[in-house]
Amino acid sequence: MRVKVSLFEKMEDIVEQWRKQYKDLLSNYGEEVISQIKVSQVLGGMRDIPGLVCETSFVDPYEGIKFRGYSIAEVLKILPKVSEFPYVLGIWYLLLTGQLPSKDEVEELEEYIKIRERLPKYVIEVLRNVPANTHPMTQFAIAILAMQRESVFFKNYYSGMSKKDYWKPMLEDCINLVARAPVIAAYIYRRTYRDDVFVKPDENLDYGANFAKMLNVNNDFSLDKDFADLIRLYLILHSDHEGGNVSAHSCFNISSALSDIYYSVAGGMCGLAGPLHGNASSESLRWILDIIKFFNGIPSKDKLVDYINNHLASGKVIPGFGHAVLRVTDPRYTAFADFVKTKKLDSEVLRLVQLLYEVVPDILKATGKVKDPYPNVDGHSGAVLYHYNLKEHEFYTVMFGVSRIFGMTAQVIWARAVGFPIERPKSLTLNHIKELAKKVS
Repeated sequence: MRVKVSLFEKMEDIVEQWRKQYKDLLSNYGEEVISQIKVSQVLGGMRDIPGLVCETSFVDPYEGIKFRGYSIAEVLKILPKVSEFPYVLGIWYLLLTGQLPSKDEVEELEEYIKIRERLPKYVIEVLRNVPANTHPMTQFAIAILAMQRESVFFKNYYSGMSKKDYWKPMLEDCINLVARAPVIAAYIYRRTYRDDVFVKPDENLDYGANFAKMLNVNNDFSLDKDFADLIRLYLILHSDHEGGNVSAHSCFNISSALSDIYYSVAGGMCGLAGPLHGNASSESLRWILDIIKFFNGIPSKDKLVDYINNHLASGKVIPGFGHAVLRVTDPRYTAFADFVKTKKLDSEVLRLVQLLYEVVPDILKATGKVKDPYPNVDGHSGAVLYHYNLKEHEFYTVMFGVSRIFGMTAQVIWARAVGFPIERPKSLTLNHIKELAKKVS
């Protein structure tokens, strides 16, 4: 079954524009030098080396993430809404096309996704053959890889197709993956933490509300409308974050070898599972719960300050604060905080999140060692999920993964559309680096 003609026609026109822009840049400026690289950058995880291309989003140090040029506040305001919050698939449409969708276009995409969301029985069987205590992210990656057998791109590539058409079957695969990802994730949650009952998608619900209902965190098979709003917000906020983070770059790099989207996204998910990447929300929540346990409740501000200073003195970092690029409070954090305020939510974890926001930045500033003392998205996302009874923090990375598939797939579609080549940077030994440094010193 093909993607609806309206989206295909739109993408056809957009792809031609992308190709022209890409070729013009390469033709007119291909030999220009745009950056110098320090030894410290090469040895420091390639930090801030401008060596990647990402059209879907950009992180401004003072304004936060921009999705195709639109800030978080703008996206939440102008994307077509299904309730108080936008349709989740509106952000994918924006990332895919670079254009704001109309309500009709989003609803059309929602309907088409519903056609694709039926999960093959073999995926359930594969998961049921994995021990239920296997980490949720391991299960998620396994399920994604299991679907590789259905890849349209894989079949078309080996059947022979024009390079200029690579993006078309890749888009087919991406739509299938986007449709099935929340269904898979919800089942992993059910089998790992609840009753192993597969909750079927509800054709009457939008993408975000459907995911919320399939998770069925309260075991009553009802839909909490506020929780559905939270899921919509969560999936939008985590959908993309430039191309240099581990998961996005892993996916993009794997895809550059013309691996299909199942291979590519599964690789990205394995990167997302790392404690320095997608596990940050879980670590932040654990720290919050540890504080509550230590004080048997919410401490006074003075006691919390002492606790944090002792924590820092022991050589530990404060989870949920600081960012590699941002120099202000993460707008995604602010969006969650606004959600809590609008919904008038109240619980110990949420009160402590607010108290930490009031005291931690000044403490970190006083050390003189921190470039960004402000909270990031992980400082709030886990706490608000916990408030809604989604307390199994190991699962939070899967939630993150479902969302990040939007950005991963949009980036890969762009790469195949413009004919982006396989990645092959030059590697050097330490001695090579030393000799090069001597020559320029």
